[in-house]
Amino acid sequence: MKKINENIDILINKGLIINDGLEVKRLKSGTTNGVLYTLHYNEIPTYVMKIDTPEIITATKDFLVAYNDVGLFPDVLYTDDEKEFIAYSYISGETHFNRGSKIEWMTLLIKELFNKYKKVDKDTPWGRIDGIHRNSWSEFNQSSLESALRNIGDLFPSEDHKRIEILVNKLKSYHDQEEKYYLHGDTGVHNFVYLDNKLTGVIDPSPLIGPKIYDFTYSFCSSPDSLNLSTLLSLFSLWDNDSFNKERLMDEVLFQLYTRIGVCIKVHPHDLNDYMEAWKEWRKYLPSN
Repeated sequence: MKKINENIDILINKGLIINDGLEVKRLKSGTTNGVLYTLHYNEIPTYVMKIDTPEIITATKDFLVAYNDVGLFPDVLYTDDEKEFIAYSYISGETHFNRGSKIEWMTLLIKELFNKYKKVDKDTPWGRIDGIHRNSWSEFNQSSLESALRNIGDLFPSEDHKRIEILVNKLKSYHDQEEKYYLHGDTGVHNFVYLDNKLTGVIDPSPLIGPKIYDFTYSFCSSPDSLNLSTLLSLFSLWDNDSFNKERLMDEVLFQLYTRIGVCIKVHPHDLNDYMEAWKEWRKYLPSN
């Protein structure tokens, strides 16, 4: 508790919080590797403190500051000079569950987040801000393909794996001309906060330089419900991008669904049966040559 107490003292000495009625509780970290605490006042959670590596704290702070006009994100309270912790506002609700319909929460995401994403300079490298930089988006996809292939293995027939490889090669022709955007990078239901069956917040960015379509398809595939073409096309009609056609959209979703199943096997196998049912329908759209 020494580090958290030192950080609390910094916030108090800066006049950012007061000690009266303050209670600190450790949170389960979920998908993040950092240590999370909530700061409660009179039993009401008010702030979150995240302790992590300087690279992650810096990436998180820079992203939240860059998008401080997005109401779904928490407001940054403070980041220390050494970039050992960040404190930001608490968003009430729960992740994963009681989400309401995918149409409703993704509509809000599209209007309030995805359509506000900013382009970055063409010289900015692709990939994770705090991770491995890539020479191209195709290189990022190739890494995702290899990881998913290892995780899925014999669960899929070899034909499906081969057709996915054909698909990834097809996507290269799109990505050669792709514009770069500053993305949240982990837009799944595990990082969405819901209250009364409505989306109220987005947390825990893993900032990424990539095409805007990535966060859209990642969100769509992040839960196994409503993974159908009619839902997808209804949502995509709200998306501010006129350079996409239906074929490319479906190709991007197919690859995202494939990689999502790979993650599902490893991290949340309880969803696997539902994802496999969805795959039965989507695999029909895989290229064959």
